[in-house]
Amino acid sequence: MPTLILNQLADIDATTWDALLPGDQPFLRHAFLSSLEDSGSVSPRTGWKPSHRLLTAADGQLLAAMPAYIKAHSFGEYVFDHGWADACERAGIAYYPKLLCGVPFSPVGGPRLLGQADGLLDAVEVALPEQGLSGLHVNFTDPVSDAALRGRDGWLERLGCQFHWRNQGYRDFQDFLDALSSRKRKQMRKEREQVAGQGLEFRWYHGAELSEAQWDFVFACYANTYAVRRRAPYLTRAFFSLLAERMPETIRVVMAIQGGREVAMAFSLVAGDSFYGRYWGCLAEYDRLHFETCFYQGMDYAIAEGLQRFDAGAQGEHKLIRGFEPVITRSWHYLLHPGLRTAVEDFLGQERAGVLAYAQEARSALPYRQG
Repeated sequence: MPTLILNQLADIDATTWDALLPGDQPFLRHAFLSSLEDSGSVSPRTGWKPSHRLLTAADGQLLAAMPAYIKAHSFGEYVFDHGWADACERAGIAYYPKLLCGVPFSPVGGPRLLGQADGLLDAVEVALPEQGLSGLHVNFTDPVSDAALRGRDGWLERLGCQFHWRNQGYRDFQDFLDALSSRKRKQMRKEREQVAGQGLEFRWYHGAELSEAQWDFVFACYANTYAVRRRAPYLTRAFFSLLAERMPETIRVVMAIQGGREVAMAFSLVAGDSFYGRYWGCLAEYDRLHFETCFYQGMDYAIAEGLQRFDAGAQGEHKLIRGFEPVITRSWHYLLHPGLRTAVEDFLGQERAGVLAYAQEARSALPYRQG
């Protein structure tokens, strides 16, 4: 069956691409991925060359697809393989360019191999050497993609750990607090009181409700989180306007307001039963504002809207003590160089034990009442 490579997602109709998506999946939608490309956030210049793989029938019908990028570096992936690349450089092995299947800058699990995965994987694996690619990496997979990759020759599984919050049918935030130990309940209540004591209030917006001036503010806050670390932001200003135009129904932005002036924001997406916290930022320092804007406001919103899961992205100890539970994530790696594959396989065996032990230990730090 024919395989095609798309150098831009705009070359395929949005309805055709989205028809392969199982259920509610905002990050794999044509609107989200094309906004990354059309805004210049994802491009060969930024080290993300779109190289989406398609499998078609003889009559041209789309059978399978894979959102994929040729990478000249490992930034923005959140599955860290810099050590593998450094080892290759020392050994004189070319690690870049590599092919990455995933969602740029988004450590969010979901479907990655859309449609008839086996036929598409067969074609992509065979073509890697002639295309000068060192291997294929598939990040933050869902159980369906895991099942397609598990057991295939040459594929290595890597585990990670994130922290997600589950809505256990809470009536309101106080109902959630009642499920916590006394000490943690008092800590969270005190944090929220400290924010309110600074005269900070919060207002929620859907994507279509924000003006371009407000999107300017959202971007300024987002960019500032990188500027304080002396880094350039991954996303351009244009991305936010394009996404608001193409999928406004999924966007939620909460603004922190003091004295009638917007001072901070958190940007999220909503789909199905899930709330996805993505970007946050403020232009001045306020005590405990980060926790309130990024976590407590999102939990409040999820409870009010009956959403079951709050995925707040990578990293986590500060989430753990606020009720976000450890969740195992998976990525898969197909490496052409046999020596590199063996070395990585040995490393992943050791890392796996550490990740599982870490997740188990993390559960003991959860703030929920016992018994």
